[in-house]
Amino acid sequence: LSTGARSAPRRALERLVVRAEVAIAAPADTEPERLRAWAREVRGAGPVPRPDDLGEAADELLGVEVELAVPPTPLFNRLGPLAPIALRTALGCALAGYASLALGVGRPYWALVTAASLYQANVTLTWSRGVQRVVGNLIGVLCFAVLAPLAHLSQAFLVLLCLALNFGAEALIGRNYWLGSICVTPMALLITEFARVQQPGELMTDRVADTLVGAVVGFAAAVAVTNRRAGDRIEGALDAVERARERAVGLLDAERPDPGALESARRALSGAVVELRATADAAAGEWWQRALPEERVMRAEQSGHRTLAATVRRQGLHSLEGAQA
Repeated sequence: LSTGARSAPRRALERLVVRAEVAIAAPADTEPERLRAWAREVRGAGPVPRPDDLGEAADELLGVEVELAVPPTPLFNRLGPLAPIALRTALGCALAGYASLALGVGRPYWALVTAASLYQANVTLTWSRGVQRVVGNLIGVLCFAVLAPLAHLSQAFLVLLCLALNFGAEALIGRNYWLGSICVTPMALLITEFARVQQPGELMTDRVADTLVGAVVGFAAAVAVTNRRAGDRIEGALDAVERARERAVGLLDAERPDPGALESARRALSGAVVELRATADAAAGEWWQRALPEERVMRAEQSGHRTLAATVRRQGLHSLEGAQA
C-alpha cells in the first residue's frame, strides 16, 4: 500500500495477492492448478496475470481502495509507537558521532548522518537499510576515485559531475536506496572540493571509516533499544478493528442508517485497518518477539475490507468502485 503510483501491473498484483489470501482462508474452494499457473506467469518475463473472476475477493479489493483513501495518521498521534525509533535515532547518532571523534576521523558528521539514515520501522528493516547504505557508500567511494581526476581538470568539470550525480541520485534513490547511494556518495565528496582541492585519498578514507562506524554503532543502538510493546499493540489494534467493524455492521443492518453516522463508521473502520497494518508491519520485523498472530491479522483485514466495501456500496460512492476496476 506504500509503493507509490499504482500502475496496471501493480493493480494486477493486488488482485493476485487477494486471491492468494482467499486461498489461504478457504483452501477447499480454490483451484490449485490455476494458482500454480498464475505463479509461473508471475515468475516469468511476460505481463502480470490479471484474474477477473474475483468473486468475493472483489469486496476485498474495494475495501483496499477505501483504505488507501485514508489520509496518513498525524505524527503527534503516533508518538507512542514511534518512541523507540526516536530513542534509537537519538542514541545511535550521538554514539556514532562520539565514536568517530574518538577514532580521530576527520569528518565525524558523516558517521552521524550514516547512523541517522539507517532507522526504519523495525530492526529487520534497519538492518536491510544498513547493508544498502554500506554497499552503496563503498561503491560510491570507488566511483569517486574514478571521477576525482576529471573533477580536478577544471571547475566546469566539477560542477557538471555534481549535476550529473545529483540527477542520478534523484532518479534512483526512490527506487533503490543503495543504487541512489552510489550517486550520492561521490557527489558529497566532490562538493567538499568547491571550497578548495582536497586530497582524494584522505576523503575516501574518512568516508569509508565514517560509513562503517555509523553503520555499526547505529545498528547496535537499534538492537539495544528494544521495542517490547510492538507485539502488545497488535492486540489493541485487532480489538479496535473489531469494534469499528461491529459498529459499521450494526449501521448496515439498520433499515435507514443515518448517513452521517455511516460515514463516521466507515472512516473509523478505515483508520483502524490502516493502523492495524502499520502496527503489524512494525512488530513483524522486531527481533526477539513472541510469534505474531499473523492469521488473525489477515482475517481481521479481510473482514474489515469487506465491511468497508459494504459501506461504500450502501453510501453509493461509485468513484471508489471505479478506481477498483
